[in-house]
Amino acid sequence: MKHFSFYSKEDILSLTKVRRFETKIGERLQYLRSGEEWPEVIQQSAAKYVILGIPEDFGVRANYGIGGTDTAWLSFLSAFLNVQSNDFFTGEQILLLGHFDFGDLKFLIENNAYNADEKVNAYRHAINIIDEEVENIIKVIASAKKIPVVIGGGHNNAYPIIKGVAKGLHKAEIIPLAQINCINLDAHTDYNVAEGRHSGNGFRYAEEDGYLGKYCMIGLHENYITQNVLMDIHNNPFMDYISYEDIFIHERKNFIQAVAHATGFTEDSYTGIELDLDCVEYTLSSASTPSGITALHARKFVTFAAQDAKVAYLHIAEGATQLADGRKSESTGKLISYLVSDFIKESSQ
Repeated sequence: MKHFSFYSKEDILSLTKVRRFETKIGERLQYLRSGEEWPEVIQQSAAKYVILGIPEDFGVRANYGIGGTDTAWLSFLSAFLNVQSNDFFTGEQILLLGHFDFGDLKFLIENNAYNADEKVNAYRHAINIIDEEVENIIKVIASAKKIPVVIGGGHNNAYPIIKGVAKGLHKAEIIPLAQINCINLDAHTDYNVAEGRHSGNGFRYAEEDGYLGKYCMIGLHENYITQNVLMDIHNNPFMDYISYEDIFIHERKNFIQAVAHATGFTEDSYTGIELDLDCVEYTLSSASTPSGITALHARKFVTFAAQDAKVAYLHIAEGATQLADGRKSESTGKLISYLVSDFIKESSQ
């Protein structure tokens, strides 16, 4: 894997604050040992969850957005590895694999594209490389009957994750066709036209290529759904949505009822769980919002979905600790850490 960095015990402990009379998750989770071949380790590991990071912002920049989604991974890792290992959450069921580093591609684009449009086009082309590498590693994890837990990065990565998991589960003979469902808690559909790969059309590509079956969106902001996409959703019986306004303004359903509707809609097959942090109000992301769900809602979403869906994977996207425009937030990684631990605690029961 050209752009993937596998973690050693030393890498993990360098971020783990070891203290007497305490045991941290970083001291209990599994990792690759020196000389081990990673596909075999995945196959043989007793771990149920494999965590990896895709710290990139190619998809956001390719969608004319504000870069910075490459900064959340390290912040998450620093928080997550220092969670206490206890009766609630031991960490032994986790294998921490590593993260992608596409810095060489970004350097080439930033230093060779002459204007903004050239950069956008270059990033859209480069995402094809990311797609292939992410798909390949996710496929191996899913075919070993493990649940990938992926921290982004932009939401463009939903496409190779869906594709890799669908192919992996099919290879493992868990599903008859290489196709899975998806639930997305998001302010946006990310189902925009297939005009070249970016963070706003990952689900469109997954559906058009036949890897996405049913797709249910929760919390869409009505102000940001284009009319053509809205018509596509209304005309597709395999798609459904409940808007933010339906839940919180008109109160047609409460939040948990909305999540239950989504898990019911997708219950016929394995389902990917997607959470875009741009729907959590005042959370630093590529498209931060002052009007959104709370962190508590986000935690309830991953918990309920872990309980009620046939979980194929968890993907948390679009978070940042520092954006290209200078805005910073140190709490993003800790929020992601809560979401991941909630998900694993609930789905491992």
